[in-house]
Amino acid sequence: MPEFSWEETLYLRRHYVGKSCQLHFGISPLKITKASKQYMYDDKGNEYLDCINSVSHVGHCHPHVVAEGQEQMAKLNTNFGFLSDEMSIYAKRLVETMPERLSACYFVNSGSEANDLAMRIAKFVSGMDGIVCIENTYHGNLSSLIDISPLKLKRLGVEKKDHVHILPCPDVYRGKYQEGVDSDPGTLYIEEAEAMIAQLVASGRRIAAFISEPLLTHAGMIVPPKGYLKRIYSLVRQQGGLCIAVEVQTGLGRIGDVWWGFQSQDVIPDIVTVGKPLGNGHPMAAVITTQEISAQFTEFASTFGGNPVSCVIGLAVLRVIENEKFISSAHNVGKYIIEHATALKEKHRIIGDVRGMGMWIGIDIVVDRVSKRPSRLQAEMIAYRMKQKRIIIANEGPSSNVMMITPPMCFTCENAQRLLKALDEVITDVEGDLTAASDDRRLTNFSYYDFIDAERVNVPVDVLVLTAGEAAEREAKRELNEDALPLENKYVRLQAGDKYPPVDRYEALD
Repeated sequence: MPEFSWEETLYLRRHYVGKSCQLHFGISPLKITKASKQYMYDDKGNEYLDCINSVSHVGHCHPHVVAEGQEQMAKLNTNFGFLSDEMSIYAKRLVETMPERLSACYFVNSGSEANDLAMRIAKFVSGMDGIVCIENTYHGNLSSLIDISPLKLKRLGVEKKDHVHILPCPDVYRGKYQEGVDSDPGTLYIEEAEAMIAQLVASGRRIAAFISEPLLTHAGMIVPPKGYLKRIYSLVRQQGGLCIAVEVQTGLGRIGDVWWGFQSQDVIPDIVTVGKPLGNGHPMAAVITTQEISAQFTEFASTFGGNPVSCVIGLAVLRVIENEKFISSAHNVGKYIIEHATALKEKHRIIGDVRGMGMWIGIDIVVDRVSKRPSRLQAEMIAYRMKQKRIIIANEGPSSNVMMITPPMCFTCENAQRLLKALDEVITDVEGDLTAASDDRRLTNFSYYDFIDAERVNVPVDVLVLTAGEAAEREAKRELNEDALPLENKYVRLQAGDKYPPVDRYEALD
């Protein structure tokens, strides 16, 4: 494959990749050319500490996983329908990590495909079609999953369908019921869910399934209150529905101590879905359910789900998790990050909350702790400045203000120390910029311009320099959902300008 410069690669992407396909650090995107374990490398050879890549579960290009996949690919990789030691052994090994009743596997190729299959099973077995989900969650890229992803419905401005029923997000920090404000917010969320489900039943609505992550990633790294999921599971089962646990982001030991996120919530689902972390990024996924449910679901085929290469890679990932003791490591390193990030909260006024379990952590960035108003702008500034320090983070949640820390499981305490030190320095700088800001002057240090490689800008420089008033106005619009996209995404859809190569440079590629 020919090698292109950063500018050439960007030019080609603009012209041949869908405009809605977003980039990390869209104003000044990285061109990553290789990766190893918890590190990524750009085209200049710079090394970055990866704090977000949960898909590369045991580390980028883990040598054991790569070697196993290469060996099997050279031996056999065929489609569904033949006996395969690899599939049979992998299915047995995977269910051994589950509670005993979850013992029937279906293999597919992505988390979206797994969630769609889980819903199909629930609807077929229950004979009903109603789906209960939680506010601000996301479950995949297929049309059937966008329908049950309230976060996407809100951003697209689409009304939910009649068969979809949305429970309030059990956010005890910023939600309807809050710790420090209400005496028992967890109970209040449970009571509201009970009332909503009772109303559904009274109106003749029939529930096929409740689908949720055990810990709510896209909702802003929300840990449900104790007993919440257990009560919802009970209510749904009383109506003949099934309970689906989505473990794409929370499974395989990520939360520490246990293999699966649902185990931390003291529940056993009827169906579990897992995505590409199963294969360390290789396109594979699985649905695990009970033998009783599986016996009732009589029609399924996946052309390449469970192919020998995928199953061998999946076995290698399980082996690495055990041999390198990643579950206990997730507990220890995650505890270290949470404790020290909480200490930073006492120092920095824009850190509103620190929450999570194991290597699944959220740091909530706010305008101030009294209002708890989310600050997308400051969160973006932190992400860009961390990038300057060669550390990759990302922001999650409905307001994109919650710093998500979900690194590969090989992330160490030394990595955590580097992350926390840089975070302390960056937030100090950002808070200083905010203190210095005034509405009547243009602030280069309050813009993205200071945070990027000036030779690798994906937008005109003049849009990067805002007055504090302009920044506050845009932040307010986003808060009111008048402008749903992050600031950076408003400016990436531009024609190639003088900074980029002319079109005829690429005529030979057509």
